[in-house]
Amino acid sequence: MAPEPPLLTMSGITKSFPGVRALDGVDLEVQAGEVHCLLGQNGAGKSTLIKVLAGAHQPDGGEITWRGSPAVLKSPITAMRLGIATIYQELDLVEGLSVAENVFLGHEPTSAGFVVRTREGRTAAAALLKRLGHPEIDPARPVGELSAAQQQIVSMARALSHDVRLIVMDEPSAALDPDEVANLFRIVASLTADGVAVVYISHRLEEIRRIGDRVTVLKDGRAVAVGLPAESTPTRDIVAMMTGRNVEYVFPPRPGAVPEDSGAEPVLKVEGLTRKGEFAPVDLELRPGEIVGLAGLVGSGRSEILETIYGARRPSAGRVTVAGRPLRPGSVRAAVAAGIGLAPEERKAQALLMLESVTRNVSVSSMSRFSRGGWLDRGAERKAARAATRELSLRPDNPDTPVRTLSGGNQQKAVLARWLLRGCRVLLLDEPTRGVDVGARAELYAVIRRLADEGLAVLLVSSEVPEVLGLADRVLVLREGRVVHTADARELDEHRVLDLVMEGSPTS
Repeated sequence: MAPEPPLLTMSGITKSFPGVRALDGVDLEVQAGEVHCLLGQNGAGKSTLIKVLAGAHQPDGGEITWRGSPAVLKSPITAMRLGIATIYQELDLVEGLSVAENVFLGHEPTSAGFVVRTREGRTAAAALLKRLGHPEIDPARPVGELSAAQQQIVSMARALSHDVRLIVMDEPSAALDPDEVANLFRIVASLTADGVAVVYISHRLEEIRRIGDRVTVLKDGRAVAVGLPAESTPTRDIVAMMTGRNVEYVFPPRPGAVPEDSGAEPVLKVEGLTRKGEFAPVDLELRPGEIVGLAGLVGSGRSEILETIYGARRPSAGRVTVAGRPLRPGSVRAAVAAGIGLAPEERKAQALLMLESVTRNVSVSSMSRFSRGGWLDRGAERKAARAATRELSLRPDNPDTPVRTLSGGNQQKAVLARWLLRGCRVLLLDEPTRGVDVGARAELYAVIRRLADEGLAVLLVSSEVPEVLGLADRVLVLREGRVVHTADARELDEHRVLDLVMEGSPTS
């Protein structure tokens, strides 16, 4: 008996945009029932390739074969009818509609040519949610009331409402905590057991090892490796193929001296800081040139601590002082005036003005500096912004570039440049490399370490334990809103931190 042909074959796919060759002869082969991981830095061509697969872009050249027959994916509807569904990182759900309405949006269940009643639609949606292991999600509930993880389940249910044979998942774990990621992996295993193929895109290389069967790596619009075994291919080889760097050189070297032992006075002091129901009393000190990391699961209080220090949340008790002066609780204005800057977890929604230029995004916290008699000195604003972005090697080197067109790493650099221009002395970083590729992460790590070496004090939150241990001088481990352990980062390893996070007890 002849072997089954691949479910999907993309051969020699090319795609150009004005001035850019996004795909240059890319090959991809996906078997039924496998998890095929697609890796590459931002700009490598991943997004363009999956948009070709989704029917959103038409390739300039190459061939696509679907279940052994040539296929032309003229539109997303064509792709969906063949059985190809794409779940993008930015979910395309309608928040004002119910779960059931989102699941069947555009192809509502019909009978004799008429849309069936709401009750039947909800029953059908409930069956799909049960298949995904989430019968608790109410099909009648507005999608806007659901958590990010639940909204992702709704997107999967929408895909399964078609006769889907291949699902593309673009950074599906980016906004999930470890328990939710484990549930995602369970769902993926269930889908592949039914013969559904999954193309899985992630910047988290440890996930590839856990979930992937094979790996294809893109670099500069070309496939530099096709169909490598995910389990046995060394991580250092994957990183080298993606970036040309060795994994050992991702984190910059720490300085020889430990800032905590320098004798310098703390620039930031947190004493008994508490928010009822979110985190118990927290005490920490941060000195110039020091990077302190907060490690813990999502929901452990990490982000809430940063936002309370920044004044975005009002504490129940405790106080924050900067250079010996207490801050007014719950006042962002006071925190910024004292020299505290925050790069929040959701930079697009919480930090960036997506329709504005790089200049305006960098200068927005320092506008008074460029005002003269009620008029804005745009020349001075642009010059200062350019100097700040050049110091961080933001690309492209054009302050008039719309910030929405930048890669994730360069958008994060724009946020950092804002606080560099402002002259802050305490920088709060919440998930600084979320959605940033490996190569850009290395650049960000170097920037953060350099800023610390120049005297900036950094308080860092990350869900990735290796990132905390690789960047921080000192680490506070949080569990259920309490600090359970504090140590020099060099005294900890990933397994020890995870043990403390899961079963740690508060330190005395």
